[in-house]
Amino acid sequence: MAQESSHIAHAAVPHRVVVIVDENSNPFELGCATEVFGLRRPELGRDLYDFRLCSPEPRTPMRDGFFTLTGVAGLEAAESADTLIVPNRPDVEVPRRAAVLDAIRRAHARGARLVGFCSGAFTLAEAGVLDGRRATAHWQWADSFRARFPSVRLETDVLFVDDGDILTAAGSAAALDLGLHIVRRDHGAEVANSVSRRLVFAAHRDGGQRQFVERPVPDVPDESLAPVLAWAQEHLDAPLTVSGLAARASVSPATLHRRFRAQLGTTPLAWLTVERLALACRLIERGESHLETVARRSGLGTGANLRALMRRKIGLTPLEYRHRFGPGPGRGPA
Repeated sequence: MAQESSHIAHAAVPHRVVVIVDENSNPFELGCATEVFGLRRPELGRDLYDFRLCSPEPRTPMRDGFFTLTGVAGLEAAESADTLIVPNRPDVEVPRRAAVLDAIRRAHARGARLVGFCSGAFTLAEAGVLDGRRATAHWQWADSFRARFPSVRLETDVLFVDDGDILTAAGSAAALDLGLHIVRRDHGAEVANSVSRRLVFAAHRDGGQRQFVERPVPDVPDESLAPVLAWAQEHLDAPLTVSGLAARASVSPATLHRRFRAQLGTTPLAWLTVERLALACRLIERGESHLETVARRSGLGTGANLRALMRRKIGLTPLEYRHRFGPGPGRGPA
């Protein structure tokens, strides 16, 4: 989760997200950005973002000439972006056009948030805004990226990196993970869960999870973790242990660890911590004001433990989180 959350959750004017689309851009990541940031949210009673597409040319051929994008704003729309999502393309060795790189530099200089999906990290690095910063990119381009941009601290075994005002996602599907992370950072866990439900997508995969799993499709017999995960999510307030979860799944603790690594790219205890912290955030957003009660109901034990975890994982104390995302005047329904 974010180290520093933006103050846009309940602003009168929605935060403006602008996506730059350039020649040979990937349609999937463009679709992810549109789904997360561009759709109206009648179920929430308000729009979360003002969403725009822009391009340096009136006609923009998308990846491999699948289709041509027309009818979007010119590159000048990037000048008013609060969050700017930069182009990503499969031809990572081809230099980006100077006008796009200049727009990114200007946005960064005036304090806009920058986002790169998949190979978008190459665009950000080429603009020079990633020097000395943390970032990620698709694992298959790691060697190429390090060779071209040695000053960037590339992290290759994570889904996404939140480095404050610059965020990068490792691959296509991780664009959705990062998009939901940004919604959670801006509007809180409850709103992010609502968006994920509409997407029929996992509400929260922690950014530190591995980019790929060893066996995404389980062999027969079915070794899916879904039943034990669903059960654990209903019992987060209980003293859950790895051995207890293993017994529930009728496997040994070592086998459970292997399946978590293979199917989720994380460990059972790390997964439990993320789920419990997400539940604690939802309880705070719904109005629970007693820290010890939140800690007990989310399975995090004590208020001190909850406070330490929120500070480390979210960058906010429980009180700061309540002020930003809890119920109150002008906050709107979640």
